[in-house]
Amino acid sequence: MRTVIHTENAPEAVGPYSQGICCENLIFTAGQLPIDPATGKLIKGSFDDQVMQVLHNLSAVLATGGSSLDDVLKFTVFVTDLGNFATLNEVFGRYFKDDPPARSAVQVTALPLGAEVEIEAIAVRSV
Repeated sequence: MRTVIHTENAPEAVGPYSQGICCENLIFTAGQLPIDPATGKLIKGSFDDQVMQVLHNLSAVLATGGSSLDDVLKFTVFVTDLGNFATLNEVFGRYFKDDPPARSAVQVTALPLGAEVEIEAIAVRSV
């Protein structure tokens, strides 16, 4: 059974897709951008700040689906500059000290709205 996840605590989708989908005990999130859900605009700030905003947005989607960042099995990270890879690792190291999830990081030419980072997740439901 497939259930759509929607929360006002994460940015609205910028196209015809869902913030996330639950299917049995798995959650698949759409890619999240560093958008402030209150304003609907990209945040201004460092790459570090942007990654933290994306993880905050993912956390909101996962929580609505009955999961959390601690339940993520795999992240896929899209960045416009792999020169930020060390910063990405530093931020993830703060969030995932023990037993971090699997992760891929890919450099892309561009991301929606001019973002520098987008992250999607696959997680298990914790409830």
